[in-house]
Amino acid sequence: MDTARLSCFVSALWDAEIVPKLIDYIRIPNKSPMFDKDWVAHGYMEEAVTLMTDWAGSKLPSLPGATLEVVRLEGRTPLIYIDVPGQIDDTVVLYGHLDKQPEMTGWLEGLGPWLPVLKGEKLYGRGGADDGYALFGALTALLALREQGVAHARCVVMIEACEESGSYDLPFYVDHLAERIGHPSLVACLDSGCGNYDQLWLTTSLRGMMGGELGVEVLTEGVHSGDASGVVVDSFRILRQLLERLEDADTGQIKPRELYVDIPAERVEQARTLTHILGSEMHDKFPFIKGMKPLTEDLTELALNRTWRPQLAVTGIDGLPPLESAGNVLRPRTVAKLSLRLPPTLPGAPAGQFVKQLLERDPPYGARVYFKLEKDGSGWNAPPLSPWLREAVAKASVHYFGAPAAYMGEGGSIPFMGMLGEKFPKAQFLITGVLGPHSNAHGPNEFLHIPTGKKVTMVVAEVMAEHYQQSSGH
Repeated sequence: MDTARLSCFVSALWDAEIVPKLIDYIRIPNKSPMFDKDWVAHGYMEEAVTLMTDWAGSKLPSLPGATLEVVRLEGRTPLIYIDVPGQIDDTVVLYGHLDKQPEMTGWLEGLGPWLPVLKGEKLYGRGGADDGYALFGALTALLALREQGVAHARCVVMIEACEESGSYDLPFYVDHLAERIGHPSLVACLDSGCGNYDQLWLTTSLRGMMGGELGVEVLTEGVHSGDASGVVVDSFRILRQLLERLEDADTGQIKPRELYVDIPAERVEQARTLTHILGSEMHDKFPFIKGMKPLTEDLTELALNRTWRPQLAVTGIDGLPPLESAGNVLRPRTVAKLSLRLPPTLPGAPAGQFVKQLLERDPPYGARVYFKLEKDGSGWNAPPLSPWLREAVAKASVHYFGAPAAYMGEGGSIPFMGMLGEKFPKAQFLITGVLGPHSNAHGPNEFLHIPTGKKVTMVVAEVMAEHYQQSSGH
């Protein structure tokens, strides 16, 4: 394979077609179902599906025998399913998603979630990097191989529309399509992160996540705070008490040992190596206000906190009026949205039930306390890389990034990985992505670093070529 020719092909297609399509895609507010309960009526998800399938369909003539289908199970988000025949029957699955996180506040002037802005090598807007580019990158990698007549295995491209809600629809599709998918020997996921934009990064683990609404009710209606305070307990104080069951407010550590696992020695060593590569970029990449410091100056501890330890974030509050209309009223209720990241090897469902019982038992002062569990996904710990795959990614990183490949755990979650890991225990996994420093997925000013998108596409193409050589015995 001519790597220079492949680079030119991929880069040209990105510039001519993919970036313009991603600009159109960013304009679509196709929020994941958890954030848009009326997603069917709004039609934005369907608009995003049409945008992607129209482009993919235009490329099928260059992939002889390939088929494209939008699979629809009743009451569930759609799934784009593309089947590309190869020179051998062994199967590679390429995964991504097209649903998006909600708007979030704090976008810089001139930027916005549904406003695509191209600044130099960065395309700003919601969803371009997480994960709109995946379908385009996967098919472009195949087109680049076909352009040179390079053989590859059969490839199945799956793009779901529920990932940001916990992928609760995906198991039904995987079961529904099980015979058609077959038994992949390689899974490539393009929905992960990178420690920098200078080399290829492979994800070694993903945390699980459980989340939901913790509600506290003390009154049927608000009352004068001067009359009631000292008699009626403030619902916010009870909320604080409940959160203390889960998290130590002084240290940020999760208290119950049931939510921890033993961290594998290999992952601890990889965390140390990661800190040598990135140094203070481990925390410098975050937009701290002036004077704010990270949790600790120990970089290895930061890496392990982010990847192998449970951590809590309160991501929303209800029951609190805006400041301009906050009168002297003791409010009847406070509800908090909790997001608890779980260690990669901790089963999500039992952890969710444990937290629910922990928060709901023995309500202080007899208040009405409830925890509405919304998701409880397990994480994923990568199996050891086969020698051929380790060598393939090492070569590909040097070819296209000019630097060796690096490995790190990710603090985020991709529920699909844990599911596939269970269903296909013999498969190898290539988990990578474009979400590097300051790209800020889920937050304001999210961007796609276009050169990294191109290079990741090139790497996937080369790895698929190496996979064919390995699987066919050539």
